[in-house]
Amino acid sequence: MAGGGGGGDSRELDQTATWAVAAVCAVIVLISILLEKGLHHFGEWLNEKHKKALYEALEKIKDELMILGFISLLLTFGQSYIAKICIPDTLSNTMLPCPIKTDTGTAEAGGGHRRKLLTNALIYGNIQHRILAAGSIVSCPLGKGPLISMNGLHQLHIFIFFLAVFHVASGALTMTLGRAKMRRWKEWETETSSIEYEFSNDPSRFRFAHETSFVRRHTNFWNRITILFYFVSFLKQFFSSVCKADYLALRHGFINAHLAPGSKFNFQKYIKRTLEDDFKAVVGISPVLWASAVMVLLLNVNGWEELFWASILPLVIILAIGMKLQAIIARMAIEIQERHVVVQGIPLVQLSDQHFWFKNPQFALFLIHFALFQNAFQITYFFWIWYEFGLKSCFHDNFDFIIARVSVGVGVQFLCSYITLPLYALVSQMG
Repeated sequence: MAGGGGGGDSRELDQTATWAVAAVCAVIVLISILLEKGLHHFGEWLNEKHKKALYEALEKIKDELMILGFISLLLTFGQSYIAKICIPDTLSNTMLPCPIKTDTGTAEAGGGHRRKLLTNALIYGNIQHRILAAGSIVSCPLGKGPLISMNGLHQLHIFIFFLAVFHVASGALTMTLGRAKMRRWKEWETETSSIEYEFSNDPSRFRFAHETSFVRRHTNFWNRITILFYFVSFLKQFFSSVCKADYLALRHGFINAHLAPGSKFNFQKYIKRTLEDDFKAVVGISPVLWASAVMVLLLNVNGWEELFWASILPLVIILAIGMKLQAIIARMAIEIQERHVVVQGIPLVQLSDQHFWFKNPQFALFLIHFALFQNAFQITYFFWIWYEFGLKSCFHDNFDFIIARVSVGVGVQFLCSYITLPLYALVSQMG
C-alpha cells in the first residue's frame, strides 16, 4: 500500500527513493560476493594443502546452503499464495506451540496475529473479514483464517537464515575441537620413532599379557559383571577417553594388519585424515535428517515439552556411542588376555567388525551424524525464538527447562566434537 507522512513504512517500491533501493541492493550483493569469494579461496587453500576430504566437506556445506537458499526463495515467491490458503479457525487453533491469548480486539493463534476491526461499521453477517499481517491484507471468509500469515512466513525466513548460520558454525566447531583433541596424539606418535620406544617394545621381549599397560588398564574384576563392565566403559569416556597405552596398542594392531611389521607409518596423521572423512559425512543433511527436523516442528505443542525431550535424545545417543567405543577397546584387551598368557613385544589387538553394533562401524557414524544435526537444530531453534519472540516468551514458559536444554546442547556439542568423534575415528579403524 502506498502511503504518505506517517505511513512511510508501508510504501512499495514505486514510492521508494531509488537511491535507497540501489544502496540496499549494493550492500546485499557486496556481502554475497565477499562470502562466495571467501569460500572459493578457502577451497583453493584446502586443495593446495591436499586436504581432499575437507574440500569435499566444504562443497557439501555450500550445497546445503544452496538448498536453504532455494527454500527461502520458494517461500518468498509463494508467500502471497500460501497466505491466501484459508482454513477453519477450529483447525488453526489445534496443536499450538503457545496458549491462545486473547484481549480486547485481538486474538492470537499459531504464531499468527489476527486483528478484527471493532468499529460501528462491522457487520457480523459479512462473509469476509480482514487479516492484517506485515502490511498486507488477506481476505478469508468469516470463521476462517490463513494457513500461515504473512508475518509468520517472514519469521520462517528468519529461521532459515539462523539454520544456515548455525549449520556452518556447528561444522566449524566440530572440526576445530576434533583436531585439537588429536594434537596430543601427535606427541605419542612422535615417541614411536624414539630409541626408548623401540627398546621397551622390542619384539624379542616376552612379557605376561596381564602385565602390559593396555591389558592391565582394561582387565579388572568388574569385567566379569556385564552391568559393571558397561558402567565403567560409560565413565571412561569422560576421564582419559584415549590414553597412551590405548593409542599405541591400536596403532600396533592396525599396522600389523595392513602393513609390514616394523613399518614407519604416521598413524596419527592417518587418523586425522580419517576424522576429516568422517567430518565430511556428518556435515551433510540427508532426507532422513530433514524429516526429523519437520517432526520436531510438528510435535512442538504447548504442554508437551517436546523440545526438552528432543534435546535429551542427542545426549543419550552420544553417551551410548562413547560407552560402546570404550567397551570395544576393553573387549580387545580382554581377548588378548584370553588368547595369550605371554605376549611378544607390544600387545596385538585383533581387528574385527564383530565388536560394533550390527557388525557395522558406519552405523555408529550415522548415529553421530543424527545427534549432531538434532543438537544444532535445537540450539538454532532456541536462538531464533529468543530473537523473534524474546527470551521470556510463551515458548519459554518453563525457563528451567530452557536453561537445561541449552546446557545440554552445549555439552553435547563439546562432548561429541572433542571426545566421541575423534574416538570413533580411532576405534573404527579396528573394524
